[in-house]
Amino acid sequence: MSEGGPTFRTALGRVRGLGSAKEGVHHWWMQRVSAIALVPLTLWFAIALIAHTGADYTTTRTWLGSPMTFGLMVLLVGATFYHAQLGVQVVVEDYIHHEGWKIWLILLTKLVSLVLALAAIVALLVIAFGR
Repeated sequence: MSEGGPTFRTALGRVRGLGSAKEGVHHWWMQRVSAIALVPLTLWFAIALIAHTGADYTTTRTWLGSPMTFGLMVLLVGATFYHAQLGVQVVVEDYIHHEGWKIWLILLTKLVSLVLALAAIVALLVIAFGR
């Protein structure tokens, strides 16, 4: 027992200063923050899609090329892929029990998420500013 009362951490956890989940609180908060960010971004996107129903390609390019619209689209793409990656990571951590596979799958998930987000942003750049 410690001086301040009983402790429920393992000896290794006390030495390392880590709780049972190590970084779980940060991960949990990032999932919540990204989810909260996605609510207004998704509503904005849905409203914008409805407002531009029937618009021609030139009008859509002009709309997407405005700094505010382009910035919000990049934020939407980034928040979506980040939130998805966090969610898949939780599934991997909960259901993959072999540590080697778990590490590789988490790294693969992060890499795939990053590549897809970058591809989406490049596509937005080409649509908004391409010739």
